[in-house]
Amino acid sequence: MWLQREIVLHAQPRGVHLITREVTRALPELEGLGVGLCHLLLQHTSASLALNENASPDVRRDLRTWLDVLAPEDFPWTHTLEGADDMPAHAKAVLTGPELTLPVSAGRLALGTWQGLYLCEHRDRGGARTLLATVQGE
Repeated sequence: MWLQREIVLHAQPRGVHLITREVTRALPELEGLGVGLCHLLLQHTSASLALNENASPDVRRDLRTWLDVLAPEDFPWTHTLEGADDMPAHAKAVLTGPELTLPVSAGRLALGTWQGLYLCEHRDRGGARTLLATVQGE
C-alpha cells in the first residue's frame, strides 16, 4: 500500500510544538499496516521537524532557547528583507531539517516510549505549515 497526503498544521508561535497526535489522526490508514515506513516532509524553509522527548515541556523550552542561541536575531545577517526572525529561522531549519522517516509497526508509528514528533516553528508568525506524508507498507 502506498499513501500520500498533505497535512496542514495550524499556525503556531515560535517554539517547539508536539504534533504526534495531529499527524497520527491525519493518517488513520496506519492502523491497517503491520509493517511500513512513514516519511514526513515539512514543505517550508523557516520551520523544521524533530523527534525528541515527549514528556517534559522543559525539553521544548530548552530546545527553543538553544536554537535561539545558535542563530540569534542580532547576528549580522544579510538576508533581512522579510524581518529580523527570517534568516535565523532558515539557519535553524538547516540545523534540524525538514524531514523524518519513521517505522510503522503493528498499526502505529514505532516511536520509543518517550519520543514525540515536533514542529519546530522558527518564525514569530510563520502561519499554517504543510506536511507531506508518504506512507508505504503492508
